[in-house]
This record gives sequence, structure tokens and C-alpha cells, in this order.
Amino acid sequence: MDARSEKIIDIFKVSWEETVKHYDNLLNFPGWDRYIPVRQFVEDMIETGEDRFFHAGTSMATLMISRSVNHGLRKDQKFVSIEAIGDNDYEIKLREYLKTYREYRITNLDDPRLNQLLKTLKDTLVD
Repeated sequence: MDARSEKIIDIFKVSWEETVKHYDNLLNFPGWDRYIPVRQFVEDMIETGEDRFFHAGTSMATLMISRSVNHGLRKDQKFVSIEAIGDNDYEIKLREYLKTYREYRITNLDDPRLNQLLKTLKDTLVD
């Protein structure tokens, strides 16, 4: 693996670690328990090595997963968002700025539709 690829993987891995810390801080406050499964999903992505392929971040409490090397997204970059609406109620989307490509309401984060959105995102170029 070349040095540039290794650097990108390191950037991606750090983004997941920072996202875990964000959810840990958020979950210290009452009323955010619906994000416990999202925090566990982040941990699962790290444990399975998927943190090597994606950049993680948040917009408020919503989990944002992209292939962006840099923090923040340009208008032309696709991303998957996961928002906890309530207990066992999640809104997931594959988006690019104001355009939504796919949107689902799911009851658990093991839903195959979420896996398919991540697979679709993984097929986009890292930039």
C-alpha cells in the first residue's frame, strides 16, 4: 500500500474514534438514549474494519458517513446519514447536498437496506 493510501486510512480511522467520543459525550445527557444503538453501530464498524473505507462525522447528533478525506462535505460528495428518530426508529439516507438518492425508515441498524447504502457509497471514489 502506498503512503497516500495509508494516510487516508489513518484519517478515516481517526474520524471514527472522534465520532465515538462525540456520542459518548452526547449520551451523558438525558434524552439522548435513542442514540445508544447508533454509537454501537459506530463501534461495530470499527471492529469489523469498515472504518478503513469511510470517513465518519456528525451533524448535530446525526451520523454522517462519507468517502471524503477532509472534514466537511462539498456539495458534490455523497454520504449516508443515520438519524435516530425514536427508540428503534431510524431514518437513513444516501444523499448528495440537497439531492436524496435513497431514503428509508428502519427499526434496527442491521437492516440490509443500510448495508446496501454503505456498499453503494463504498463504490464511490475517495476524495
